Amino acid sequence: MERHEALAIVKQQLTEHRYQHTLGVMETAIQLAKRYGADVKKAELAAIFHDYAKFRPKEEMKRIILEQNMPNDLLYYNTELWHAPVGAYLVKTEAGIQDEEILNAIRYHTSGRANMTLLEKIVYVADYIEPGRIFPGVDEVRELAQQDLDKALIKALQNTIQFLLKKNQLIYPDTIHTYNSLIMTIKGEPRE
Repeated sequence: MERHEALAIVKQQLTEHRYQHTLGVMETAIQLAKRYGADVKKAELAAIFHDYAKFRPKEEMKRIILEQNMPNDLLYYNTELWHAPVGAYLVKTEAGIQDEEILNAIRYHTSGRANMTLLEKIVYVADYIEPGRIFPGVDEVRELAQQDLDKALIKALQNTIQFLLKKNQLIYPDTIHTYNSLIMTIKGEPRE
């Protein structure tokens, strides 16, 4: 699927503000893919579609999570997590994208997971650091992303976990697993 076609599909699903965010994520993902040797076209498409389900009604997302046998523990955590796995499903069924690498990059862009692929890391970090994002800590992650993608991802995860702790919110287990997996990789420890 070409960029203009993908953007036209996504634009119908998003607010103008979220569409501008998506353009920023797309450009950032392309830059990171070039820098780290990932498939640029896959990074572009995953970034374009990463928020495809962001504005779907919560009841629709809940129904899809249950009907498609997605991890139903998602339902106990912040609804902001839901649009990623639901989005991967809808991008496959509605937009016709079948590439599992792209779908997984969409699926895990909010929670992460242990042993993330390069493409998954790129979309996660691109979503976090795109130029329209303004919040404490984002500039440090932007700088790290130019030198070491894993260190940028670790810092983004640390920031996210600290934010959730300060708000007394639950932390989805995959986010903790992502962090632990990256720390073990950096320390050279074996992973399961």
